[in-house]
Order: sequence, then structure tokens, then C-alpha cells
Amino acid sequence: MAMVGLFWIAEGDVYVGAKPAGLAPGVRLTPEGVLALGDKQSGVWPWEDIHALTVDNVPVKTLKRQVGAVVDLALTVGLGGSDEAPTVTVRLTDAEGEDTELTAYTAAAVGYSQTEYDLSRELLSRLTEGAGSLLTTLTAMSDWGRRHEGGSPRAGVREALLREWVKEAGG
Repeated sequence: MAMVGLFWIAEGDVYVGAKPAGLAPGVRLTPEGVLALGDKQSGVWPWEDIHALTVDNVPVKTLKRQVGAVVDLALTVGLGGSDEAPTVTVRLTDAEGEDTELTAYTAAAVGYSQTEYDLSRELLSRLTEGAGSLLTTLTAMSDWGRRHEGGSPRAGVREALLREWVKEAGG
């Protein structure tokens, strides 16, 4: 499994945010549509019904955030603080403008780089624009994930992959 931008790719499956375990909330992108996972959310939204797909509350890396993450970790581990992982909100908008909000845990402990965040948002936007490029792009992401199960690549490689996938999706 590997993290590339806002996406967690494991065993050929593509998730927005971290891959959920057990009853934890998560969002999976499939060729058929967006699949909500977890105890308090469920459902499938076909791609043809999704007008927009965005992610809110995404932690973007800053020095302040990195220091805060270290402090939070120390409080969580050392002082018995909360062990809740941060979440993002995945927002699906249909043709009538109705929003559905789903929750997923973030896959980056100290946040995402601004570049990865921007490229990921662009890729999500492109996925809602057409079935042909959607299938090609999700297949490319899944195939890459199957070949790279050994962990997340370095930032430069992640950004290059996102640019490639945005291009495949029509960007």
C-alpha cells in the first residue's frame, strides 16, 4: 500500500484518505462510482450522478502543523490524550447541486504538501468529467498500486505520478 497525494492505494484499490480498517469511515473510488465505507456511512454513488467531488478540511503541511503534530503525538502517547486520527470531508455534489458529505481518515500524519493537495484536487475534479478518462485513470492508479506495495514513494515521485494521472484524466 502507498500514499500518493490524497489517495491511499492498496492492493489495487483506490481510497480518498486512508484505507479504513474495521468499522472506520472511508471512501473508495471504483470504476462504478464512489463507495462510502464504515459504521456510520454507507452507499454507492455512480459516477454519472456525481457533478463534483471535493475534499475539505485537508491538513496541508506547514512548519506550525509539523510542530503541532509532534506535540499532539507526545500528548497522545505520553499523557494519555486522544488517539483520534484527523479526518477529511469528501463532498459529492449531484447534478441538482445537492451535497453528500462522507468522512475519511487522513493518510498523512503531518499533512500533505500544497502541491500534492492541489494536484489531488485537480485529479478528483477531472474524474467527474468523463467515463473514458475516468476508467483509464483509475486503472492506471490501481495498476501502479499493485506494482508498488512496498510503501509510499518520495514527494517528487508522488507529484510526478499525480501529474501523470491528471494528464490521463484529461488535464
